[in-house]
Amino acid sequence: MSELYPDCDPYGIADALTEAERAPLLRLRAVLESEAYPQLAEHWEAGTFPESVGPALEALELMHPPELADQTPRALYHGFRIFELARCDASVATFYTAQAGLFRTACRVGGSEEQFAEWDPQIKSFEMKGVFCLTEPEHGSDIAGGLSTTARRDGDEWVIDGAKRWIGGAFTADYLCVFARDTEDSQVKAFLVPREAPGVTLEKIYGKTSLRMMQNAHITLSDVRVPESARLQNCNSFKDVAAMLRQMRSDVAWIACGIQAGAYEAAVRYVRERQQFGRPLASFQLVQEKLARMLGNLTASLSMVSRLAEKQQEGIYRDEDSALAKMWISLHLRETVALAREVVGGNGITLATDVARFHADAEAVYSYEGTHEINALVVGRSISGVSAFA
Repeated sequence: MSELYPDCDPYGIADALTEAERAPLLRLRAVLESEAYPQLAEHWEAGTFPESVGPALEALELMHPPELADQTPRALYHGFRIFELARCDASVATFYTAQAGLFRTACRVGGSEEQFAEWDPQIKSFEMKGVFCLTEPEHGSDIAGGLSTTARRDGDEWVIDGAKRWIGGAFTADYLCVFARDTEDSQVKAFLVPREAPGVTLEKIYGKTSLRMMQNAHITLSDVRVPESARLQNCNSFKDVAAMLRQMRSDVAWIACGIQAGAYEAAVRYVRERQQFGRPLASFQLVQEKLARMLGNLTASLSMVSRLAEKQQEGIYRDEDSALAKMWISLHLRETVALAREVVGGNGITLATDVARFHADAEAVYSYEGTHEINALVVGRSISGVSAFA
C-alpha cells in the first residue's frame, strides 16, 4: 500500500515515485493542510480565492524542486503534484496548473528556443505569471475552426481584437497568452499580451455553481497592440495549438483523479464517524458496496494516468491517449463524487463534510479541456480511421 496515499491507493501506484519525488509532494501536502484547507469552505461559499494560498504554493518551487535539482522532473512526479493539489481542492489545482501546465506548456511548445530560455526561469519562479486564453464567448468545442479573435500585422506590431472567456487566473496574471487568427493568412497565432495593456478589459464571471473559488474572467481585447517579439514564434497554425493541448489534456485527467481521491477520503471519514441505528454508517452493506465502487474507479483512473505518464516520459504524445484518459476518468469522476454524496446523505450537500465541494467541482472538470463527446470522437477517429467530426 502506498506510503503517500494509504487510504486511496491500495495498489501502491504512487510507490513508483522516488524518495526525492516524494519529498516535495509531502511539503506540498503540509502547506495545503495548513494554508489552504482551513479556508476552503469559507472562500468556496463566498466565491473568492484565498490570497495567501498563491504565495505559499509559489514558494515551494514545485515545478523543479530542490530535491530534483540535478535531474529533469519526471512526468509521473508532475502528475502526482496535480493529484495532490486536486485531492485538496479543484480550484487550487486549477489555479496552480494554469501557470505550471497551461501557460508554461504554451511557452515551451509555442515559443522559440530563445523565447523559452528567457521566459522559463521566470515562469518557474512565478516572476512571470501567465494564463492560457483560447476559449471564446461563442466558441469552445468548435474553437479550431471558429476562433474569431483577430490579429492584424501593422509594421513591427500586431493589433488584436476579440474576446476570451472562462480564463482562470487572469486577474493575477502578468501576461495573457492570447490565440488569434491572423487576418492575412487566416492561421492561428499566439501572443503574450500584458494584462494591463491599453485595450484589455477583464470582467469576473459571477453566478457559477462549480469551481467557485477559481476566478474566471471574460476578457475583451480592443485595438490591443503588442510587438512582434511578443508572438510565440513556433505557433503558426491550429496544428501547433493542438500540439499544446495534446500535452495539457493529461493534466486534467490527473485533476479528475485527485478530486476522486478527495471525495472518497471525505466520504470514508464521514461514514466511519457517523452513527445511525446505533452503529457506524460504515458497517452497512450498501454503504460498503458504494465505497468499493468509488475505490475501484479511483484505482482504475490512477492506473490509466500513471501509464499515460510513462508513455509521455518516453516522448510518446498522441491525441487519442490523453483524450481517452480525460474522457474515461472524468466520466467515472462523476460517478465517484455522486456515490460520495450518497453515502454522506443530507450532510453531503453541506460544505462541512468537504464532499459538496468535490461533487460540484467535478461538473466543471467533466466539461473543460475537451467535453466528453469531443474526446470520444478523438478516440473514435483513432480506432476507426474515420473522422466523425462535423
